[in-house]
Parts: sequence; C-alpha cells; structure tokens
Amino acid sequence: MAEAMRGLGMASRALNRLAEPRPRKRIHIRAQPGTGPEPVKFAKTRIFIGVPFIAILIYDMVTGEVERDGDSDIKSDSPSMQKLSTSLAEVDEVTKRRTKINKYSPMRLRMEALITEQQNRIVTALEQIDGERFQRDAWERPDGGGGTSCVLQEGNVFEKAGVNTSIVYGKLPRSAIEKMRADHKSFVGSDVDSLDFFAAGISLVLHPNNPMAPTVHLNYRYFETADPRDPVNASGNAVHNWWFGGGTDLTPSYLFPEDAQHFHRVIKGACDRHDKDYYPRFKKWCDEYFRIPHRNEARGVGGIFFDDLDASSQPLAPNAQESIFQFVKAGLDAFLPSYLPIIQRRKDMPFLPEHKAWQQIRRGRYVEFNLVNDRGTAFGLRTPGARVESILMSLPLTARWEYMHPFSGTGLSEELIPEAEGEKEKELMDVLRKPREWV
Repeated sequence: MAEAMRGLGMASRALNRLAEPRPRKRIHIRAQPGTGPEPVKFAKTRIFIGVPFIAILIYDMVTGEVERDGDSDIKSDSPSMQKLSTSLAEVDEVTKRRTKINKYSPMRLRMEALITEQQNRIVTALEQIDGERFQRDAWERPDGGGGTSCVLQEGNVFEKAGVNTSIVYGKLPRSAIEKMRADHKSFVGSDVDSLDFFAAGISLVLHPNNPMAPTVHLNYRYFETADPRDPVNASGNAVHNWWFGGGTDLTPSYLFPEDAQHFHRVIKGACDRHDKDYYPRFKKWCDEYFRIPHRNEARGVGGIFFDDLDASSQPLAPNAQESIFQFVKAGLDAFLPSYLPIIQRRKDMPFLPEHKAWQQIRRGRYVEFNLVNDRGTAFGLRTPGARVESILMSLPLTARWEYMHPFSGTGLSEELIPEAEGEKEKELMDVLRKPREWV
C-alpha cells in the first residue's frame, strides 16, 4: 500500500506542476496515420484526464486489482518500485473497467465490443430457429485476451454450428514480421526482432442437417501492431500498423439460384453503402480465395472476401480507420438478413438418403479446403498456445470421401458420368468449376 501511495503522490505532484501558471505555448498534436486530425482544443483535457488515469493505473497495478499473468517486474514486498512494466493488455483491462467504450476509444477495444455484441445477437437468432441452446465456453489467454466459443451440435436444424470470438495479445517473432513486411510497405524496420500485436475477430460456420440448406461461413477481424519503441503508447503519439479483413460465403450442396441471388444481393447492398467498388472487387477475391486447387473447383457459390484493408485503401477518407470499421460493422449487420430467409425456406424440405450422401461428399470438400488451403486455419494452428478446439470448430460433424465419385471425382472422364442421373448434382458442379455472377 505504501508503494501505491507513493505512486499516487507522484501523480498528484504532476497535477500540481500542470496547474502552476506557465507561459502559454502553442500545442501541436500529431494524429496517427489513417485516424484523422485530432482537434488541438482538447489538448488540456487530454492532459488533465490522462494524469489521474495514470495514478489509477499505478494504484491498480501495485495493489493487485489488475491481474497479471506470468512474471512481474512489480513485487509487493520490494522496498521500492524499481521499474513499472505494464503491458498493453493490462492497460486495456483498466480502460474497460474504468470507462465506457465509445467512438473515441482505441480501435482494438471498439472492435472487441463490436464482435461481442454481434456474437450475442447472432447466437440468439440461431437459437430461436433451432430450438436448442448453444454451449458457451469462455476462455482466457495467459498473455492477455481470450474469447468465447458458442457451439451447437446435433440440433434440430443445425448438425453443427459455431460462433466464436477471440481477443489475442501477443508477440510476433522475427519470421512473422518478415512475412508481414512483404504485405505492408509501412511495416516496422528490418532490425526489429519482436513486435507486440493485438488481434480480434469473430468467426462463424453453420452446417445444417438438411442437405437442401446451405452451409455458411463468416469471419471479420482486426489486427494491430504496436510501436516497438512505445508498445503501450504512453506518449500518445506512437505509430502503429493496423488492418481489417473478413467476409462471408455460401456453400450449398444443392443449388437454388434464388438463394445465391438473395445472399449476394444483401451483401452487395452493405458494400455499396460504403464503396461501389467493394462488392465486385471482394466478390472476385472470394471466388479466387475459396477455391480448392487440387480439385479445380470452388468451395461454394462465393460471397465477399478481403484482407489487409488499411489506410492505403482509403487515401481520400478523412479517417480511413473509422471508414473501414463502419464497413465491417455493416457486413456483420447484413449477415442475418442474408442467411435467415434461406435457412427458413430450406430447413424442412423433404430429402432422400442419396441427397444426404451427396451432402457428405460436399462436406468432405469443405474439410479439404479448411485443412489444406485455408490460411486462417494454418495461422491459428501455428500460433503458440492456440485453442485447437475453437480453430477446428469450422469442421462438420460428418463427412464422406468416395473413390472416383461419378459426379465429382477429380480427373473422372465425362464418358463415365451417368447421363440420366445426378442432374442437380451436376448443376452444382458446373457452377463450382465456373463461378457465376449472381447480381
């Protein structure tokens, strides 16, 4: 407690020094790239709010109100505080506890709040359709962050459904930094060996029981790296890199063109409200990304996909980060309107055993893509301390592989495909091999 009071005394003396009359100086505040100009008139407000906040942080850290994982530089029984080592995760925890997240909060906290809200909204809507409850599994990471996995298995409508959120604080090793430097020209210098990062995302996969109802996937994420010279941005001027990624796509076993048209129409509407170029650009990106190269076919009928969307993608926007964040929010808001009408139409349709068998073949293709081609799955499994059960939530409960299946066997001669059978299955395969424009 004595250490805490000393810390509070230091903050108090800082306040007194700020309150002393001083010659007026012109204050220049440098905005972070892509976040827009910051009004100078709030400079004093930021100073007088910031110092009490630091005092609160010191008190919390010393008295143990903020939980610390691993070794700490602060010892409660030490004669004095030799060094205050505070992580970004700890700063964010204090911020969330002491303040309400709003449009002025750091983007990482706004993204965390958004995906948490959207997860609850989507899960509630899906529970109303299925009639069964999701299992909610909250978890924490030792270095900060955590998430909630919401999973429903063997339900009335969904064979398996998962809606997961994850918040990750960690350090990028040298190899990962080099890879990201190739994709981001403004990334840190080549002499940086370790870099603090933050990632937040929501991921959703729904596998219905009825083979007439399509599988759907959604993922939206935000990634941020810290300034290696000032990881917690104590100066208020630290430069950091950030970008958004995500998208959603539909994977039917049986093609109903009106379903694909509806799904794409709703997504296009969300895109067009922000940038008319988004939908055609991200639809093409989706067709290319969700393709199974060794099968020479797409996973499904597409949707949108984008990655590494940062300030350079919005050069004329006054606040590129806010603009892209609002686009991501629109994409999440559009999910239920894009999918619920489809599942409502298809969940109770009659089907035969051969329809279910074909669904299992298509589910096998889904597994192949996720385990062989998907970069997100590979990145997650390589991450130290990865939560494997949450990462593999996307896989269906059941799938099937047949040698040289008559409608979808790879390398099968057209002469061996039965002409009088499998009309609907062949219709789907034609679309998967040659992506179609739906709107």
